[in-house]
Amino acid sequence: MDHSPGFLKLVAEAKKHVNEISVAEARAKLATHPKVVLIDVREDHEWAAGHAVEAVHLGKGILERDLEKLYPDAGTEIIMYCGGGFRSALSCDAAQRMGYRNVHSVIGGYKGMAAAGWTIKP
Repeated sequence: MDHSPGFLKLVAEAKKHVNEISVAEARAKLATHPKVVLIDVREDHEWAAGHAVEAVHLGKGILERDLEKLYPDAGTEIIMYCGGGFRSALSCDAAQRMGYRNVHSVIGGYKGMAAAGWTIKP
């Protein structure tokens, strides 16, 4: 994907403040901590085309509006992914600014998860 310089600058700044984890780390957290939440922040059409079986969908466009309604405890451990790890970094940054203290962005996003054999639900 060809990203604009302004977008890349925003992502680079967000990544300075966001905890990024590998696909393997995300898988391990979900396997060992049943209360960890996996959130797919991609657009509706991306979600409909396929998503991680454990994921809930909360698109980046409505994340700030609905996150507290779905997960009112700011201590909830949340892992977010998007297509390649850029939008999820921005979403994690926003969640942190809202007071969430334990959020992670998956490096490589959905593409990395699928390539690593993550179970995908069509």
